[in-house]
Amino acid sequence: RPPHPRRRAANAVALVVVVGHTMGKKKTKQKKEAPKAPVDNTPVGQKKDVSGDMPAAYFPSYVESAWYEWWEAKGMFKPEAVKTDEEKDFEQKFVMVIPPPNVTGTLHLGHTLMCAIEDTLTRWHRMCGKKTLWLPGTDHAGIATQSVVEKKLMREQKLKRQDLGREKFLEEVWKWKNQSGSHICRQLRRLGSSCDWTREAFTMDAKLNKAVKEAFCRMYEKGLIYRKARLVNWSCHLQTALSDVEVDKEDINKPTMCKIPGYAEPVEFGVIHKFKYRMKEDPSVAIIVATTRIETMLGD
Repeated sequence: RPPHPRRRAANAVALVVVVGHTMGKKKTKQKKEAPKAPVDNTPVGQKKDVSGDMPAAYFPSYVESAWYEWWEAKGMFKPEAVKTDEEKDFEQKFVMVIPPPNVTGTLHLGHTLMCAIEDTLTRWHRMCGKKTLWLPGTDHAGIATQSVVEKKLMREQKLKRQDLGREKFLEEVWKWKNQSGSHICRQLRRLGSSCDWTREAFTMDAKLNKAVKEAFCRMYEKGLIYRKARLVNWSCHLQTALSDVEVDKEDINKPTMCKIPGYAEPVEFGVIHKFKYRMKEDPSVAIIVATTRIETMLGD
């Protein structure tokens, strides 16, 4: 049955009183203190002690600590850690070279994905009882590294590459490699990558440099590659040839002022120049050449 009118009115009055009593008061929420991460005191290179109580919350820094140093100290990432049948030695090997990251920067998510996939493959073959080697290393990155080091020299010492000379400049490149490359290797370790760091390589190492020269000589002798005079992408600023991959092409359909490295003022591009080559037998007859690159006239 519906409530009596008097009872309904009394309930409404009580509701108004309760609401009026609570209005203006803010509920104060008690802040819970964030749990503190436990401290791992495992000595470097020793196996982690997990006999204690498991923390109530997940702390990545605590869970991941000490394990990698122990794996590396025990030589678990070396192929020698697994004993195989010598007669079937070749069948029981898994060797993979890490795509060497450029020393010009730091690792990003793309590297993380690549390392996760390759580490999974490496660990799987290792668990299957194979002699496994995942070879780590970094790449010198060619022109990119040269550009970074040159900017660093200009910023810090107000010097150009030519001011130092080849040998001194190479020393600066090696300093940069040791600084940036070591950071990349620390990142790979942080990801848990099971690489054999005793075999770490750099693409400018003397051994690899010799191997590259030997490979090119063999391919040349077999006729697989050849050397001829061809047009190249010459950088007036870097004073070296660039590959097509390292060049950004831009189409210009009208006279345009462009900023060029090494030039204080913009340079005009997109202008058609015409000049005549008069015939020696009959100077009244001429060949007209039109080009947007007037400097090619010297090649004619």
